[in-house]
Amino acid sequence: MLSLILDLCNILGGFLLAIGLLVLAPRIGDDFERFAGRLAPFRWIVGIAALVCGGYFLIVHLTSGLHVFHFEVVGIAVGVLLLWERLRIGRALPDSAARGPGLLLAVFGVIAMIVGLQGLVTPG
Repeated sequence: MLSLILDLCNILGGFLLAIGLLVLAPRIGDDFERFAGRLAPFRWIVGIAALVCGGYFLIVHLTSGLHVFHFEVVGIAVGVLLLWERLRIGRALPDSAARGPGLLLAVFGVIAMIVGLQGLVTPG
């Protein structure tokens, strides 16, 4: 059950991080932006869940034979990035994906969504 929560957090968190790039898509960008607006108030919940589940699996896999998987590393990174505004008061993440750090966050968000989808179809 926790692995499903981690995968969903990777997908939703990746979507929230990549929204600056996804809104540039023709025809569906506005729909993505509306969905992200509805999901934005729950950004901190997704971040905490990603940190907790990713941290749990990291500890479990480190203590059971040093098998660290990319699912938990991406989950922890998604959690930290989603909670960055609450961790660093006064410094927000860049919203524009046109250039610089915003583009880097958006690309990482797309990668996180792919990792989450991979986790959904990977057995175990």
